[in-house]
Amino acid sequence: MKQPARPPLIPQPMRSLRGNEPIIGVPDATVVDFWRFAMPDIRMNNTRGLFAEFLVHQAIGSHEPRVEWASHDVETNDGLRIEVKASGYLQAWEQRTPSQIRFSGLRARTWSPDDGYSGAKSCNADVYVFAVQTAREHAAYNPLDTAQWEFYVLPHPVVAALDADSASLGAVRAAAGPPVSFATLSDCIRSADPRPGATGDWRDPPATTVPDTGVKHGQHRCPAVEYSPAALADETAAQPKDGTSPPAP
Repeated sequence: MKQPARPPLIPQPMRSLRGNEPIIGVPDATVVDFWRFAMPDIRMNNTRGLFAEFLVHQAIGSHEPRVEWASHDVETNDGLRIEVKASGYLQAWEQRTPSQIRFSGLRARTWSPDDGYSGAKSCNADVYVFAVQTAREHAAYNPLDTAQWEFYVLPHPVVAALDADSASLGAVRAAAGPPVSFATLSDCIRSADPRPGATGDWRDPPATTVPDTGVKHGQHRCPAVEYSPAALADETAAQPKDGTSPPAP
């Protein structure tokens, strides 16, 4: 006789942690002690990526929680899916020279509890934010200072047209134009929204801006540049792999 299928194990929502919760069975230890252990250095690649996602999450004012296995990193309150790629010139290990920046994982397989992993890789976000920590000297390095971060924003069609898994910083700059600051990041993300009916103007960039500001008619806007998939592809093909991973032993 065929056994009935077991019902799925559905997780219950977890309450947000504040950091002062005790770890039961470990004397004098709290959640913040675990956080300090797990993420002691924002220069580490994984932690820097999480921090960049946090900055984007804050910039757009999202209240949506981060989902580890989702096909994108950040989601706005109205459902705009954002993928965040982060890198920096300085690493947590000793370097001979600053790293050459390259962003990987532009395409990935999606996953769902019912179907598992998809068969093919794809670009799965509506908007891509490429975040760069710009410090080049450790004495000046402060990852908590948003003035040391620059951001490049591209809509899904431009990244998908690349048809590649990674892109160099030069390629991203060629396609997106000058970087934007944290203060204008939210407006630029909205400007790049490619969804039908969205107010994004990436297909028709503004033609007139205040010189050297990227501001049109007194409003914060993304720089007035035309997104260029061809430039992105050309630059990517010419760039070597970057040095943002630890050297091999």
